[in-house]
Amino acid sequence: MKTLLTLICLASALTFAQQTPAPGSANDMHDMKGMNMPGHDMSQMPGQDASDEETQHVMHTMEGHHMDMGPHMKMTALRTAQAGDADRAKNIVVAARGVMEKYKDYHVALDEGFHIFHPEVPQKQYHFTNYRNAGIAAFKFNPDKPTSLLYEKDGDGYRLIGVMYTAPKRFSEDDLNERIPLSVAQWHEHVNFCAPPTGRKSEMLASNPKFGLHGSITNQADCDAAGGEFHPVIFNWMVHVYPLEKDQAQIWSAERQHQHED
Repeated sequence: MKTLLTLICLASALTFAQQTPAPGSANDMHDMKGMNMPGHDMSQMPGQDASDEETQHVMHTMEGHHMDMGPHMKMTALRTAQAGDADRAKNIVVAARGVMEKYKDYHVALDEGFHIFHPEVPQKQYHFTNYRNAGIAAFKFNPDKPTSLLYEKDGDGYRLIGVMYTAPKRFSEDDLNERIPLSVAQWHEHVNFCAPPTGRKSEMLASNPKFGLHGSITNQADCDAAGGEFHPVIFNWMVHVYPLEKDQAQIWSAERQHQHED
């Protein structure tokens, strides 16, 4: 069975694809500082032999606790609508609906290079991720090429409910606003993550943990003192879109993308 290491490595691969600048570009050397280089990528985190139960816990934590807006979560603020925002958002939704039509049958997605992220772990929404699209998103926004397709389990198969777009973690909110107007959408990212030392991964599952996405440790100094490995940001910016919904609030629902599966 796949383990927590696999989960972290997959997420790290997506982060690497998003963070890599075009070779020879003006930002090439500058952006190298923000990449997950050896010794700092998530595949080097302690906890390499986690059980399936622990993997499921992490998956549900990632899905369900964003809206707490605690020290481990950063979400963009809604802005006042500007001229053109509604039209830009509408065009994105139209493109996303085209994507939904194309990949209604999840077999088509699999045939075209999308991979199910941890299919063995029960989830509220299953991410079918295309790493080529993730690489494209590092340089430009193409609403026809989402990083992930969002499916719900439907019997022995899957039912498509939405798409996920990503952006490099180095992006400012102004950069994100250029992709999708922040008067409509709220992007999120995971911050202030202290990975536990080797052999202490189970502490992330405690009722009052020090480490992990619910941990009390939220800064470099405290993480170092506890023997952990600190990551100011562990993944890229993400936003979910549910283009088949009937009203804007549901199409761009921040609450829905962070629903907790009890």
